[in-house]
Amino acid sequence: MQAKNDRWLGLVQEQALEPELPICDPHHHFWDRRDAMVQPRYLLDELLADLSGGHRVVSTVYVECGAMYRRGGEPRTRVVGETEFVNGLAAMAASGLYGETRVAAAIVGTAALDEGDQVAATLDAQLEASPARFRGIRHVVAWDGSPELPVARAAPPPGLMTSDGFRAGFRHLAPRGLTFDLWCYHPQLAEAVDLARAFPDQTVILDHFGGPLGVGPYADRADEVFDAWRGRIAELAQCPNVVAKLGGINMEVNGFGWHVRGRPPDSRELMAATRRYYETTIEFFGVERCMFESNFPVDKVSCSYTVLWNSFKRLVAQYSEDEKRALFHDTAARTYRIRGPDTSSA
Repeated sequence: MQAKNDRWLGLVQEQALEPELPICDPHHHFWDRRDAMVQPRYLLDELLADLSGGHRVVSTVYVECGAMYRRGGEPRTRVVGETEFVNGLAAMAASGLYGETRVAAAIVGTAALDEGDQVAATLDAQLEASPARFRGIRHVVAWDGSPELPVARAAPPPGLMTSDGFRAGFRHLAPRGLTFDLWCYHPQLAEAVDLARAFPDQTVILDHFGGPLGVGPYADRADEVFDAWRGRIAELAQCPNVVAKLGGINMEVNGFGWHVRGRPPDSRELMAATRRYYETTIEFFGVERCMFESNFPVDKVSCSYTVLWNSFKRLVAQYSEDEKRALFHDTAARTYRIRGPDTSSA
């Protein structure tokens, strides 16, 4: 199934830059029958169509999005259905029939961490559903008090990261070797810093730059938002247990408004508008703790997959080969423990 904006995206065509550079895309989703999304059906065929633009994506990481929960059974373990679903698609890709990409070589699922110690059973069920691929948990905490902002899918309450129940559940991750993907909005970054400091042995992966907002009360305040964000990111980078995903900033909520223009951005324009977030995060975290991400198909509302990865490559055109490998592949593969075939450039 094509995206609703497929014709619009087609107005900008680019050849993939540095096509031999190996990429591990550490953040994408699968779903079906999501009529409100730019691409209501996004399964293996749709992902592979996006990957066919010329970039060498050797592996990917699936991140939970509330897809395919079990219809019945124990309520707290219904989320395991998503892992079962994705593990099946990953097994298809692993057959080699669909090309070299190891799709969903790592899987990040979800669990209700605010249930405290009771979440242990859900975590164990997730690991049992995909022992070879399950790597971590994302419990969405993105919240803002403004009624002008869309409510995040999981509708979390305010202050979730500071609650006793959440932290009681959170402490069950590290003993199982599970990572935590953190999706918050930028006004919540102080809470994220406190959480990371409280659990220094827990690997925390910051999604989407920590969600800089650009709509509702944050519209037309780009410099003010950036300055507030920058100060908190500097603090978070001082936590050695935190790594950062570079991407996921082309959603409607980020306020760049690409989706309402008559023509999508090309890779130069896309990077010019957003580069200060990338450069600042790399400056504070270093390439060994940063990884480029696509956040597809969500970010497809603004640009194509080929254009997005070209924008990343333009940003780091002057970086060394080792730095590029870290940003495009090695940090993600190490963080999510993806092992596999040699990924050296041909």
